[in-house]
Amino acid sequence: MDVFQVHILAADRSFYEGPCVSLTISTSDGEMGILAHHSSTIAAVQPGILRWQPPGEEVQVAAVSPGMVKVEHNEVLVLVDSAERPEEIDAVRAQREADEAQEALLQKRSRQEHQIAQATLARALNRLRVKSSMQGRYN
Repeated sequence: MDVFQVHILAADRSFYEGPCVSLTISTSDGEMGILAHHSSTIAAVQPGILRWQPPGEEVQVAAVSPGMVKVEHNEVLVLVDSAERPEEIDAVRAQREADEAQEALLQKRSRQEHQIAQATLARALNRLRVKSSMQGRYN
C-alpha cells in the first residue's frame, strides 16, 4: 500500500510523526478518511476518535480535542489542543470533569461560561468513549 507522512501535533507535544497507510478523523463535516495521494484540503477537527495505521502495524487510536487537519502534497498535518492514547486517559478524572461540566451547564451563567462548559463536557465524554471502546486492549 502507498503511504503518506503524518504529523499529529498537540498543543503540548508532538504526538506522532511518521509514515501512515490510513487516517480517519472527526471533522465538522463528519468522519474524514485519508489515504495516500488524497486531494488537498483543510478541515476543522471536532472532539472525537483519531485512527491512524502506520505501515505493517495495527490501527492506533487517540482521543483528540478540537483543532484542524490539512492535507497537501501527500502529507497530513493534524493540529489539536490535546491528543491522548486510551492508556493515558484517567477514566475517573474524565468522569469527574464530565459531571462538573454538566453541573455548570445547569447553572445560569454567562454565554462564555456556558460555551466553556459545553467544550469541557464534549472533551470529557470523548475521552470516556475512547477509553471504554478500547477497554479490553489496555486493561
